[in-house]
Amino acid sequence: MSLNLADLFEAIVDAVPERTAIVCGDERLTYRELDAGSNRLAHHLAAAGVRAGDHVGLYMRNSTEYVESLLACLKIRAVPININFRYVDAELAYLFANAELVAVIADGEFAGATTAVLPRTPTVRHVVTVGPAAEAEWGEVSVVDFHKATSGESTERDFPARSDDDLFIIYTGGTTGLPKGVMWRHGDFFHAALSGGNPYGEPHADAAAVATAVPHIPEMTWMLTAPLIHGAAMYSMFSAFCLGTAQVLVRGFDPLEVLAVIERERVMTMTVVGDAMARPLADAIAEHGSDYDLSSLFVVGSGGALFSRTVREQLSALLPNVMVRDGFGSSESGVDGDLAIGEDGSMRIAPKPTVRVVDERLRPIEPGSGEIGYIARAGHVPLGYWGDPEKTAATFPVVDGVRMSVLGDMARVEEDGTIVLLGRGSVCINTGGEKVFPEEVEMAMKSHPAVMDVLVAGVEDERYGQRVGAVVQPREGHELPGVDELADHVAGLIARYKVPRMVVGVDRIVRSPAGKADYRWAKATLESAR
Repeated sequence: MSLNLADLFEAIVDAVPERTAIVCGDERLTYRELDAGSNRLAHHLAAAGVRAGDHVGLYMRNSTEYVESLLACLKIRAVPININFRYVDAELAYLFANAELVAVIADGEFAGATTAVLPRTPTVRHVVTVGPAAEAEWGEVSVVDFHKATSGESTERDFPARSDDDLFIIYTGGTTGLPKGVMWRHGDFFHAALSGGNPYGEPHADAAAVATAVPHIPEMTWMLTAPLIHGAAMYSMFSAFCLGTAQVLVRGFDPLEVLAVIERERVMTMTVVGDAMARPLADAIAEHGSDYDLSSLFVVGSGGALFSRTVREQLSALLPNVMVRDGFGSSESGVDGDLAIGEDGSMRIAPKPTVRVVDERLRPIEPGSGEIGYIARAGHVPLGYWGDPEKTAATFPVVDGVRMSVLGDMARVEEDGTIVLLGRGSVCINTGGEKVFPEEVEMAMKSHPAVMDVLVAGVEDERYGQRVGAVVQPREGHELPGVDELADHVAGLIARYKVPRMVVGVDRIVRSPAGKADYRWAKATLESAR
């Protein structure tokens, strides 16, 4: 019974070969065409010396070539490594070296950045470039254009047998620290990140069961606005494959372009990453929505970052026939459930056997105790972080013979088992002994009509240890609200000690390409403005 991702994809191809699989700009590939292109690249990589277990960097924006590259690696049991295309030299050099890359597939626009770090990453032997690449000095590394490399290769699947124990690694930057490579067994990834190949019902047993079900699922079109370098985007793409849907990718996020693509492709389900994408999208719908036919859309979901209550309400008002969903999960745990917002504004997750809240001794917290602990997942969880046993032991401990993924998210458990999410413990602010979770303050501040985006962080304070500070991006056409105005607004929603005492205005909040908060940048911005 195979749970290997390449076996899974090939089984789906055989079940629905002529369905559309990927759309990106003018490119459109059926499942059969995507499989054939992936096979050609897989044969090229094997001929270039890439072996089972080798790591291949994918340094690309969203494209059909990205998906072909990802699948090609899996087909020959190599490990695709996602590379954040916004990383600067030092970050790239760290990731290339830490991941021990033997080959890189890079967009031509990143040729210069790639060559700059190659002297510090001698493990890289081969580079495939996608699109025009500037003249660069590649040294001893062999280099070939993507389409030239694949033009003469076989489309056959004559690859060695694969294993459920093959590795799938997702590098995550998180909200703090250097990127870490989360190591998933394919079998665990199938269950935890893909909900057993069936996000809307009982999990399937294996790839064959998924393939049997797919032809009976009506054809759908999903749209993925996030870059595939992000774990949540990977979850969405493979989940779409398991349903035999067409997946529409965008190379860069532009709200009006997104609306045009929804109309053109008759998109039914769209995935964004929290407010960073949803707020400008909602504003575009409010101003220009009547210019586009959005009637095909029935689900807007978020993964990787949470909607604020104000954005959820705005989307629901603008699209009254559309379901707005928040998916809760992480690169370290997979999909942990849907998140709802209670009447009091709290973020809540329904009880689930695999998800629990544990104390500092990693023991489950009793429902209704009021105690605050860490959200953890048990069962199908990653093996650890690539090349980092110390962080592996801290995040993926084994308790009573059961491996867990202990997330940085703090929570409490209500009497009925509902988990109330409080925020990231690593960025929690301690002001005069009181704990303040930035996400709660950000939610409150985003309800102000002049606030487009905001990040909250602690600022050093002689009296209280830390005070709450906020970096604010005002909405277009609005002035930055003053500290007193924002304080009065926020104080009506959260306790007074959580109210920001310092506000710094910026033209744009810094986030990752996937919309994740950069709290290191926020803290540095506040400290420099003191």
